[in-house]
Amino acid sequence: MEKLHNGFTLELCEGAFPLSTDSIALAGFAKLPKNAKVLDLGSGCGTLGLLLCARFGDCAVTGIELSENAHEAALGNARQNAIDHRLTSICADLKTIPDFLTPGAFQVCVSNPPYFTGGPQSKTTPLARHTDSCSLADLCKAAAWALQYGGDFYVVHKPEQLGSLCHHAAANKLEPKRLLLLRHKEGGPVSLVLLQCRKGAKPGMLWEEAALHHPDGTPTEYYKSLYHL
Repeated sequence: MEKLHNGFTLELCEGAFPLSTDSIALAGFAKLPKNAKVLDLGSGCGTLGLLLCARFGDCAVTGIELSENAHEAALGNARQNAIDHRLTSICADLKTIPDFLTPGAFQVCVSNPPYFTGGPQSKTTPLARHTDSCSLADLCKAAAWALQYGGDFYVVHKPEQLGSLCHHAAANKLEPKRLLLLRHKEGGPVSLVLLQCRKGAKPGMLWEEAALHHPDGTPTEYYKSLYHL
């Protein structure tokens, strides 16, 4: 059982990807309008949805998750936190969302997608870690379908995939508007990129940088704000 902000808790199902900096940083990076309807693509046990509901008291999050075990865990987490009226899950392949979601139904899409494209799948978290079930092309196409015009797509990924991510986003009329380069330690290599894209927007992107720790290993103010310390 993981303790989250504002008294929320997260229970992970067997084989689920653990709570990570990726989801915590993405939840802190996202900016939601009032009463936002949010779609979480590849939502797992509902981690990102819980983090957003803990931070934004008026949002409603719908998750799309391929794994039935993770989907059931997300529903259980919603009930456990008494937010099943705000957080729900649909067990489906995100490539099929035109079959069951109305286009333009959401103001915001978020995703902490699979990162790894080569080698064998993880035995413990095969769907959560590998792109076979969710390519960047699939992800951006799904976000573009679900978002209303002017809606925002927030995604976290490895820095080596930034070019491909921007390419697939732009191909689906999701214009990159804000980029955060996140380092584990000040002066070190970029470990994560967080990107905000806007459907139908004009070109023009803001650039931000942050680090989780100072060179001596102590937490930065950015880290403290993410973890509500």
